[in-house]
Amino acid sequence: MINDSKERYGSVSKAFHWLMAVLIIWQLLKFGDRIAEGEHWVGQTLVPWHVSIGTLLLVLIVLRLAWVARQRHQRPAQDPATAKLVKAGHGLLFAGMLLMPITGVMVMLGGGYELTAFGLEILAEGEEIAWAASLGSLHSPLAWALTALVLGHIGIALFHHFVQRDDTLKRML
Repeated sequence: MINDSKERYGSVSKAFHWLMAVLIIWQLLKFGDRIAEGEHWVGQTLVPWHVSIGTLLLVLIVLRLAWVARQRHQRPAQDPATAKLVKAGHGLLFAGMLLMPITGVMVMLGGGYELTAFGLEILAEGEEIAWAASLGSLHSPLAWALTALVLGHIGIALFHHFVQRDDTLKRML
């Protein structure tokens, strides 16, 4: 089943969710640069892909938002008691997933750096742009906030599965 239904998410929603989950966790490994100045396997093997993966995530989040908008009337129903809280939490996750790559681009643009993803030049090296650098300075604090949201999302999914023993997690598996 490609499309979502009132009972479970479809294959496209699941593919977006799990692909982006893996890529976001990969991106959060950038925090490893703060350990021993990145002089370890993670810092030298995975972190160099940070800009490329971030660019890919920007494309994926735009596509995912379009898909969510298209599926909004057929998505699994929420418990009315917590529906507003669930929508707010998912809204914050989507905002974080969108703002992270945008502020990352602002870091590159603001610093006058070249933006290259998977070996393709997207933005040429240029002059520093103060307003872009200012917006880009939000990238690191947003990373911490997104990390907290992701951990909360995982925790709540596990709570539903192991404590409440409902089908919340199963709808996305």
